[in-house]
Amino acid sequence: MSGDSKVYRAENIEAFLTSAFIALNVPEADAKSVAGLMVRADLYGYDTHGTFRLRQYVNRLRDGGTNPNANITTPVERGASAVVDGDNGLGHLAMQRATELAIEKATGGGIGWVGVRNGNHAGPASLYVNMAVERDMIGIVAAVGSANHVAPFGGQDLLLGTNPIAIAVPAGEAPPFVLDMATSNAAAGKIKVLAQRGEPMPEGWMIDREGNPMTDPNRQGEGLLLPIGGAKGYGLAMAIGLLAGTLNGAAFGDDVVNFTKDTTSPTNTGQFVAAISVEAFGDVAVFKSAVDGVLATMRGSTPLAGHDPVRIPGQLRGDIHKDRNLNGIPLHPNLVDTLSKIAQELSIPELAG
Repeated sequence: MSGDSKVYRAENIEAFLTSAFIALNVPEADAKSVAGLMVRADLYGYDTHGTFRLRQYVNRLRDGGTNPNANITTPVERGASAVVDGDNGLGHLAMQRATELAIEKATGGGIGWVGVRNGNHAGPASLYVNMAVERDMIGIVAAVGSANHVAPFGGQDLLLGTNPIAIAVPAGEAPPFVLDMATSNAAAGKIKVLAQRGEPMPEGWMIDREGNPMTDPNRQGEGLLLPIGGAKGYGLAMAIGLLAGTLNGAAFGDDVVNFTKDTTSPTNTGQFVAAISVEAFGDVAVFKSAVDGVLATMRGSTPLAGHDPVRIPGQLRGDIHKDRNLNGIPLHPNLVDTLSKIAQELSIPELAG
C-alpha cells in the first residue's frame, strides 16, 4: 500500500461502481454483479484488475465499444462442454455465467469446460477459479489478453497478449493453492498502475525495438513486453490463445482489439473456464488433507541465504482479504482523482470514504 493512499470501505466502492454502470445504461442487476466482482478483486489485492479498471470500462460503454444490455447465450453445448456468447457485454458477466455452467457440468460429470466468445476484459482470472475452489473443485481459467503487448519469440510484431492463466486447488486447513499469472514478465495492468503513480518499471519487464531495457511506463506503447522464460513463455501464450480464443471463435493474434485505445469496436475477447470435481477422483477430505501436507512440505523448505521463507502461490491473499475487509481498501490518490472525474462526467455522487 502506498503511504499516501486513502482507505475506502468496500461497500462504498461497490455502490459507486454500481452507480457508474447504471448511469451508462447497464441494468441494475448486471451493474451490481460486475461491481461486486471488481471489489472482490480489490479485497484480495488484485489492485490492477479491480476498481482501477473502471476508466476503461466507462470509456468503452460510453463510446459504444461495449454493449450495456448484453443478452448472454449458450449457442454450443455438449455433455461436458459449452461455449458462452457474451454479446459484447461487460466481461465479468460472461465469465460468471461460464464459471457457473462449468461447475454445474463438473458436479454431474466430473469435469466441465466452457469457452467464452464475444466477451470483454473480466478482471483477474483468480475470481473465477476461486468460485470452483469454494465448491471443492479444481479451477483452471485462461484468457486472450485485451491488447497485444508481446511479440512472438525472436520477432517484433505485437501479436500476443499477456494471456493470463490461473489454477486453483482446494486445501483443508491451509489456504487453497491459487496460481494467477501472466505469460509475460509483468501484466500490462501493473505497468498502467506505475504510470498512474509516476513510478518507474523494473528492468526486465519491457524492451524497445532495438532490444534495450525500458523503465518508463509511459512509453509502454513503444516497446515489447517480454514473455516469461523466453521461448517457453511465448509457447504458453500461444497455447492459451488457441484454447481460449481460436477454439471458441474468439479473437487471437492480429484480430485482437486493443480495448484501451479502441473504445468503439467489439473486442470478441475469448476465455475458458474448466472445473474439475475432486469428488470424481476420490474422497474430498483425503485429497484436501494430502494437499495440506504438500503445501506444508513446500513451506518448510530451507530458505536460501538472504531469502524470505518459502511461500505458496496465493498464500498471502487470504491475509490481504481479512485486512481489507476489516480496515478498507487502499486507493492511490491518482485513482481517486480519476474516479472523481468519472463521477462528474456521469453526474453521479462522488465516492464516499
